[in-house]
Amino acid sequence: MEGTVRQEMFRSLLRPIAALATLSGLAAYATIMLRGPQGLNALAEKHRQIRLLEEQNANLAREVSAKKQRIQRLQNDPSTQELELQKLGFLHEHDTQFRVTGQHVTPPSAGGEAKPAVHP
Repeated sequence: MEGTVRQEMFRSLLRPIAALATLSGLAAYATIMLRGPQGLNALAEKHRQIRLLEEQNANLAREVSAKKQRIQRLQNDPSTQELELQKLGFLHEHDTQFRVTGQHVTPPSAGGEAKPAVHP
C-alpha cells in the first residue's frame, strides 16, 4: 500500500511540473518568434508597406479620375478642344502660320549704344 501512495504523490507532482514546463516552452517559443526576423518588426514593416501602397493607389485613382474628366471635356467641350488644338499648333481653316527659323538675335544691352548692322 505504501507503494501506491508514493505513486499517487509522484503523479500529483508530475502534472503541475509538466504543465509549468510546457508553459515555459511556449513562452520561450513565442518570445523567439516575436523578436525574430518574422516577428513584430516584420509585421510593423508590412503594415508600413501596406499604408504606402494604399496611399499610392489612392493617388493613382485620383490621377485616373482627373484624366477621365479631361477626356470627357475634350470629347464634349468645344472650347477645350480649341485650346488643345492651339497647343498642338493646329490652325483654323483660313489662318496663316509663319515660322521663323535661324539664329536667335539678342537685343542690345540697356546701357550700351546700339551698333549699326553691317551688311557685307
